[in-house]
Amino acid sequence: MEEKTIETQNQFQIDDYKRLGPVTLGPWTSHIYRTDPRHLSFLFARYKFCSKMLAGKSKVLEVGCGDAFGMPVVLQTVESIHGIDFEPLILENAKIRFTAENIDRCSFSVCDLTAQVVGGSFDAAYSLDVIEHVPIDAEKRFMSNLCASLTKSCVCLIGTPNIESQKYASPASAAGHINLKSAHTLKELMSSYFENTFIFSMNDEVVHTGYYPMAHYLLAMGCGLK
Repeated sequence: MEEKTIETQNQFQIDDYKRLGPVTLGPWTSHIYRTDPRHLSFLFARYKFCSKMLAGKSKVLEVGCGDAFGMPVVLQTVESIHGIDFEPLILENAKIRFTAENIDRCSFSVCDLTAQVVGGSFDAAYSLDVIEHVPIDAEKRFMSNLCASLTKSCVCLIGTPNIESQKYASPASAAGHINLKSAHTLKELMSSYFENTFIFSMNDEVVHTGYYPMAHYLLAMGCGLK
């Protein structure tokens, strides 16, 4: 029996679903969907912010891309993205899913910025939910290796939970957050490497310039290498 929607304008969605099958989430985001699905809206909002701030950039680096959940959002506004992570299994999974979905203009490689520099030269970079996992004694190496692959006039975005919100973190989350920042310490870090640094507050899906201690999440934008 042929499946037809009642409203004809919806038919292409059924046809595409039958032809392409459902979209598959990666391991990280599948876990979030099963345990706290509303958190996916927060992640999407962070990636949307990156896509707006980096619109028009040519070669973009995503540091700590994980299963690349948000990469397609940023790909809507930039020419290409190279994603790095130090987990080989998660990158192999991302490659398989992106190939199945015919998502192009992106590439992946295993890289730990606390120990090595990624090859290539990028005019922009973004890194969400990574810096808080970097040991404090490796932070300078991480930032120096990141900047070594950026052009002089680059834009770099770093997002991280606010240390002020740590008391609300789950035990699993708190265990991995070994290097949390406040707005002051995040700006101090970024200002050591970039000519201009701008700090944004974020609560749930909303990015703003409000009172930093009341922000759950912080986003720093560094412009131009020192």
